[in-house]
Amino acid sequence: MVADTYKKFATEFEEYFSSVKNLLPASPRNLYEPVNYFLNLEGKRIRPLLVLIAADCFNGDTKRALPAAAAVELFHNFSLIHDDIMDKAPLRRGEATVHEKWNNSIAILSGDVLLVKAYQQISKCENIKELEEIFSRTAIQVCEGQQYDMDFETRDEVSVGNYLEMIRLKTAVLLACSLQMGAFCAGASHKSSKIFYTGGENLGLAFQLTDDYLDVFGNSEKTGKQEGGDIISNKKTWLLIKAFELANANQRKTLTQWVEKKTFDAKEKVNAVKKIFTDLNVNTLLEREIDLYYNKAFTDLRAACPNLGKIETFVLFIKTLMRREK
Repeated sequence: MVADTYKKFATEFEEYFSSVKNLLPASPRNLYEPVNYFLNLEGKRIRPLLVLIAADCFNGDTKRALPAAAAVELFHNFSLIHDDIMDKAPLRRGEATVHEKWNNSIAILSGDVLLVKAYQQISKCENIKELEEIFSRTAIQVCEGQQYDMDFETRDEVSVGNYLEMIRLKTAVLLACSLQMGAFCAGASHKSSKIFYTGGENLGLAFQLTDDYLDVFGNSEKTGKQEGGDIISNKKTWLLIKAFELANANQRKTLTQWVEKKTFDAKEKVNAVKKIFTDLNVNTLLEREIDLYYNKAFTDLRAACPNLGKIETFVLFIKTLMRREK
């Protein structure tokens, strides 16, 4: 499997990240116990792996990129803990979320300390000024994306374009940041690292749209999330927005009724809305949209990487992500 090519990077990162986790103090217990709990949940570690892969694509020493990889992973976990509070999500990676297992206040503080720890890792890198600039800009954009996401909950009209911009900020820019920082750590030019950033944005859009697809059409046992969670919480995802756009009068009425219902059977709602999605074929349309962004990412990455052999391996790796089930 192509993933085996990057096994050494995954091992390298886990060894480094374990040392980062081992430095966390034990007290106050109600601050660091939730942090350790969350960091030890089984995650995909895609973002830190992208940092190392990007560094390798520019023939750099991946060990020099490890603090940057740890920074993006710590930041990602910070954002997930806070997102789960705002979304009132009961599960993350198949286990109870921090706010469910402890409480909202503890979850907020645990997320906050992860953010600070992320910046401590950046301070260990070479090219600190450039990396801090990229990382800080990304951190702000992720917050902007989360705010748009919350604003959409009370907005009657949200277009597909509005949604794509929101997920670009909330999700895609962190993958883009990961690739750009990895390239910088390897000494890539500003032009090449910027192209890698654009490729990361397209990859991130495809990745988030895949998450949206799996939320409705994936296997909850494999995703580790509540089946149809976006439908239950009336999230204005690409699927729902597109369904409203394509629906006839009766379908639009049914969708509106489900969105406006305050009390309902969750399974019944998920099944009813899912049926409208499939009747309108929006699931297939979304799969095509996902392929479009992945292919854009491939074009960008191939244009910037000096090592064609390594970039083709990277492209094959991305294609395995396209077929993921969680």
